[in-house]
Amino acid sequence: MLLYQIALSLLFEKRNRVALQWLDKYGSAEEAWHHLTEKGMGEALQRAERELAFVEKHRISTYWCQDEGYPFRLRQCPDRPLLLFGKGNLRVNEGKMVSVVGTRNATDRGKELTRQLVLDLAQRVPNLTIVSGLAYGIDVAAHRAAIEAGIPTLVVLGHGLDRIYPALHRNVAVATLEHGGLLTEYVSGTRPDPWHFVARDRVIAGLADAVVVVESKAKGGALITAQMASDYDREVFACPGRPSDEQSQGCNSLIRKQKAQLITCADDLIEAMNWTTAAAPVQTEIVDLTTPLTDVQRTLLDKLHEQEDGLHVNMIVMETGLDYAQVSNELMMMEMEGLVKSLPGGMVRAMK
Repeated sequence: MLLYQIALSLLFEKRNRVALQWLDKYGSAEEAWHHLTEKGMGEALQRAERELAFVEKHRISTYWCQDEGYPFRLRQCPDRPLLLFGKGNLRVNEGKMVSVVGTRNATDRGKELTRQLVLDLAQRVPNLTIVSGLAYGIDVAAHRAAIEAGIPTLVVLGHGLDRIYPALHRNVAVATLEHGGLLTEYVSGTRPDPWHFVARDRVIAGLADAVVVVESKAKGGALITAQMASDYDREVFACPGRPSDEQSQGCNSLIRKQKAQLITCADDLIEAMNWTTAAAPVQTEIVDLTTPLTDVQRTLLDKLHEQEDGLHVNMIVMETGLDYAQVSNELMMMEMEGLVKSLPGGMVRAMK
């Protein structure tokens, strides 16, 4: 039962391995829950009830660690998330998956290298999905390139599905929903705190057949992802840079220490992975993700239809009398459904 799955994942948020032992012993989340005597169970169950309502309201997909539909690559990881929440046209068990990561302070060279790598892989590798974390720099460059190529891209978030961080990349996140989508282990309301992104990195590593580090300083999150991928027996690759390039020190170190294979182009990765190539693009089925409007969403949409050029969020709040946080959250979910579009300067307009 989903309620107890959510509750168990909340109760053991930082102790996944312990929860998995309980599941092995009792067989199901509900049965394990009824044998627990942990502190905070009542609070976790109440929070799970609210999250269940959120999941049902927004038609969010869930992937429980014992279910057949759970990502099979993650199933091999001993610290895998108990429960994942997804939004979009997600195909977590199909084709090849390549995680592309790197520094947030990417150079123009790194961004272009990322773009060319993804575009070339998209042409050569059938049924390919690009995985990353939507961060500034290499991450978002990988997502944008996949969108440009028309192939699925999977965004792994370090927070709940009620927000997008960084907010500047909201349009990219929304664009992934048609082919790919958003995936997270965190319930709505979870803030994008630093430690959530470290945990998020293990999902990026575990989902992949291969992890590519394009640019990285001597220390950084991309190197953590690379180490996790190695621990999971994934293939790790790195793009080299000049010895004087600060943004390539991490990649050069991975290669020098033989923790990653050197690649300079898509052909290098394809050859190392022994993948069959094809020139024909892969057609991806489009799934209707529309959901019935709530009363609040209808109110917001009606208000936006009054102004073809859009309204500022603050004006929407003032004219509807609704709470700012509620308006912001509802507009984000409506944008994911393709009902509204965010514009520069805090403006929002209804889609025609």
